[in-house]
Amino acid sequence: MKKRTFMQAAVLAATSLAWGSHALAQDFPPKKPITMVVGFAAGGAADAAARMIAKKLGDNIGQSVIVENRGGAGGNIAHGQVANGLTDGSMILFGSIGPLAIAPHLMKLNYDPLKDLAPISGGVNFPNLLVVHKGAGINNLEEFVAQAKKAPGKLDFASTGAGSASHLAGELLNQRAGIDTVHVPYKGGGPAMQDLLGERITSYFAAPPTAMPQVEAGKLIPLATTGLTRPSYMPNIPTVAEAGYPGFEALNWYAFVAAAKTPEPILERWNQEIVKALNDPEVSKMLLDYGLTPQPSTRQELAEFIQKEYVQWGEVVKQGNLQGN
Repeated sequence: MKKRTFMQAAVLAATSLAWGSHALAQDFPPKKPITMVVGFAAGGAADAAARMIAKKLGDNIGQSVIVENRGGAGGNIAHGQVANGLTDGSMILFGSIGPLAIAPHLMKLNYDPLKDLAPISGGVNFPNLLVVHKGAGINNLEEFVAQAKKAPGKLDFASTGAGSASHLAGELLNQRAGIDTVHVPYKGGGPAMQDLLGERITSYFAAPPTAMPQVEAGKLIPLATTGLTRPSYMPNIPTVAEAGYPGFEALNWYAFVAAAKTPEPILERWNQEIVKALNDPEVSKMLLDYGLTPQPSTRQELAEFIQKEYVQWGEVVKQGNLQGN
């Protein structure tokens, strides 16, 4: 009798679990407004990519996906709010390398990216592009390094915030080239680009989509890209590695995450929909034309990638004895 009771209970529990997962899957998409949070101001690469992807997601699931910009602290404010926010699948985050893999080594945060945010899928990646304004009197990376060595602490470089990919690209160059350039953090790519064009800052490790139109218009001078190879859309601009620093690589990447307490079936459904959107030929072309490489992935692949980046950039922060600023 006891054995039968135990077996009946086990079957009932398994059935309940299956029905529970089915019910959660049936609740997708959530029957409420869906928000895709971006941790940077409008006008930058993150914002543009998010809007391209959100449009296709909305079309596919039959419900609008609203992009919400929550700039500040290099994206950390948005990441913290999502980590501690809604868990019903109605809020996803277009997370970035800074808050997910760099900032935790630089400052105290109100979230742990490895524990409080659940991976969904990779998003896009791209190299940074080091550019200077025309009045800087600098035409290539060699001249940039020479000027920095001649006047330590005088040259500055902008980033999209402390702990962002553009920040660490500048710090990595400081370490590899033995120079001392000053970091100037902004709340996003748009504001940084405005100040560079206004010659209020000297240089900027920018996203190619925001920098290349200004380069092509003759308003900015490109010095080098931060990937290991030259992107197809910037074939004439050398990499930092080619310019004398072998192995130098500082890619910028964005990935989709949600609050860690979001139910697994909902996270899986979001993964399916995001991968589908990123693999869509029209979306893929738009992203590539904009200088962004689509990077759809499984949830496990993204988890392993974030862990790897977390360790790698933690070493750079430690080596440079860096602090958030």
